[in-house]
Amino acid sequence: MAIFGAEEAGVAYDKQHDDFNKIMIAALADRLAEAFAEKLHLDMRKKHWGFTPDEQLSLSQLLQTGHQGIRPAPGYPSQPDHTEKLTMWKVLDVEAKTGIKLTDSLAMWPAAAVSALVIAHPDSQYFALGAVDQEQVKSYAGRKSMSVSEVERWLAPVLSYEAAGR
Repeated sequence: MAIFGAEEAGVAYDKQHDDFNKIMIAALADRLAEAFAEKLHLDMRKKHWGFTPDEQLSLSQLLQTGHQGIRPAPGYPSQPDHTEKLTMWKVLDVEAKTGIKLTDSLAMWPAAAVSALVIAHPDSQYFALGAVDQEQVKSYAGRKSMSVSEVERWLAPVLSYEAAGR
């Protein structure tokens, strides 16, 4: 889910030295992308999966994840590895189908974009991964066919130790 045009508007405001409108258009685009993602998730639950066709949750219940299923996203506590976006982009052909690109640091472009895995299981729930130790990094690096130093770079915020070269 991405909001196109916001980047261009931001550039125009930047050229006019209009920081307020540049910040406001970026904030609005981010909120719209999140709102569209929430709407898509609602449609998935009620129409496409058909698990909860009569779901009528209040805003408070939605914010407390009172619905069935979760939407973890790369870079968040339950899925801190941004490199998983590479797999998503490849398998789903995201760039060709949506125009959303990944930068060298795996940020989405345009910035007002949202990606996530959507899991329908009724017992699924969000969790925080917690600190990752060296043995876990070595094991993960082997499974991802990546070097330990590369995994350490991507998982730096959640490492339980100081990686070499940092």
